[in-house]
Amino acid sequence: MNLCKNYNMESKLDEKDLAILTLLQKNCRMTAREIAQKIDSPITTVFAKIKRMEQQKIIKEYKAILDSKKLNFGTTAFILASFSYRNGETPLSQRVIAEQIAKFPEVQEVHIISGDWDILIKVKEKDIDAIGKFVIDKLRTVKGIEKTLTCMVFDTRKETTEMTLPLNKQLLRKIQ
Repeated sequence: MNLCKNYNMESKLDEKDLAILTLLQKNCRMTAREIAQKIDSPITTVFAKIKRMEQQKIIKEYKAILDSKKLNFGTTAFILASFSYRNGETPLSQRVIAEQIAKFPEVQEVHIISGDWDILIKVKEKDIDAIGKFVIDKLRTVKGIEKTLTCMVFDTRKETTEMTLPLNKQLLRKIQ
């Protein structure tokens, strides 16, 4: 059974594509030559596949993952926010409010969610006081924000952007 067949029909990803993506998620500095050796493909094929996935925006960008504690941004909070869907007679857009919140430099993630709250925000700052200042002086001044609930993170055991892609076991063993 081909696991990739139903995985992403519009992108038509094959096993080698998924292997390349798995390797790049672990180390985006791998060269096309190193990847080609791991997956037993010609370097030109690997290079072409990477370029195609970049053009299709499957690979959105390449980034360094920084140690926030070593850079004095060791305090993380998740903030739940709800907002008023109307400001007087003018309807407010949840997407517009989320986009405004996303512009704050302290904010790492903004998600529109279901349930009793409307938006989930991830913030990293130097300390609790800085988080509080952000919530009071910035977040709560956004037009339409009705209330917030801040959840401070005590300890992080896992924080990743990696996705587990459906590779066959033989290829997965080969690239690990």
